[in-house]
Amino acid sequence: MLDLKWIRENPGALDAAMVRRNVAPVSAELIVLDTQRRKVQTDLQEIQARRNEAAKAIGKAKSQGEDANALIKEVADLKSSVQVLEGQERDLNEKMEAALSVLPNILKDDVPEGQSDEDNTELRVVGDKPEFNFTPKEHYELGDALGMMDFETAAKMSGSRFVVTSGLIARLERALAAFMIDMHTSEKGYLEVSPPVMVRKDALYGTGQLPKFEEDLYKTSDDQYMIPTAEVSLTNIVRESILDEADLPKRYTAHTLCFRSEAGSAGKDTAGMLRQHQFAKVEMVSITTPDQSDAEHERMTECAEEVLKRLGLSYRVVVLCNGDTGFGARKTYDLEVWLPGQQAYREISSCSTCGDFQARRMKARYRPEGGKGNLFVHTLNGSGLAVGRTLIAVMENYQQADGAIAVPDVLVPYMGGVTRIEK
Repeated sequence: MLDLKWIRENPGALDAAMVRRNVAPVSAELIVLDTQRRKVQTDLQEIQARRNEAAKAIGKAKSQGEDANALIKEVADLKSSVQVLEGQERDLNEKMEAALSVLPNILKDDVPEGQSDEDNTELRVVGDKPEFNFTPKEHYELGDALGMMDFETAAKMSGSRFVVTSGLIARLERALAAFMIDMHTSEKGYLEVSPPVMVRKDALYGTGQLPKFEEDLYKTSDDQYMIPTAEVSLTNIVRESILDEADLPKRYTAHTLCFRSEAGSAGKDTAGMLRQHQFAKVEMVSITTPDQSDAEHERMTECAEEVLKRLGLSYRVVVLCNGDTGFGARKTYDLEVWLPGQQAYREISSCSTCGDFQARRMKARYRPEGGKGNLFVHTLNGSGLAVGRTLIAVMENYQQADGAIAVPDVLVPYMGGVTRIEK
């Protein structure tokens, strides 16, 4: 949610920011709506003040034996006017809320220009791509040959974009999640959380998934939603809270299932488990102060990178252009891991700084040390990492000529000493 006071004072800056977001200028419409709303509020305050004065005058008149009928009639008329104005105020507040709720976050100045992921800027490439003396296969070919990855059975019970993993592949996926959580909690200062994966509408509104992206969500029959990412649950921990600055930053991590309808992605990544309706992810969320948020963004990205480094996977870091940056983000770094089977880099983590955009929607604030009043916190979120995509990367990068998969050294303790997955 954008700051209405800032919009009122900087309408031109708002329109320029929306142009970068490929959104039509909206300041004129918002200013008109805000002017109407503020006038109604002023009228309401004046009438309420007059009603209070008249009510006191009635008591005074009666105590002095004077005729109070005119005052009584005035109070009754004013009460009716108050009810009308209160209704108008509610209506205008709802219209303003609806107008603001669909506006994307304002991008940071250093976000590069571009229209799609092809225009993202590469910042660095880390690690060497593996070399094979055979043609590397894709993960679903490897998993099928091992008899540990079954898309056909999953389709029978659930439809497309689901998979059944079994045996050591299922254990490898579990090992990856445990390794990530252990690293983030024991070394990187994140608090492990086991949050709900079913939330109310307000939680998704708070993090910006609603109302704009409802078609991407799975909704239950009793108006709850399955989370598309644990960002929703973790960020909402501080919803409607006032935190002490001394307690910031707060850092949370969770390993959860996530659910996405993948609306609009028909025909994309249909082979294998790259784009699933149900998938596991280790999420990181930070709650911090405005002056710390940029440094926290770099730190969070480094935490995600460290997972890839320890797994020995080659990857690159890109900063998303304005046309590819998500609705609630001010700036996003994507980590893209090398997949030999596809001969391509594919996204495995997005780390975003959101400024106070989500905090305004959630009413999440903090008390500055030595300051007066409360300020909105800044929120950040990132994948640390997407577990299924990391499984894909490990399978493809560690595949052997005979179809077996070597287990990265860092995962061997989590695999009970198993160093090789074979049929």
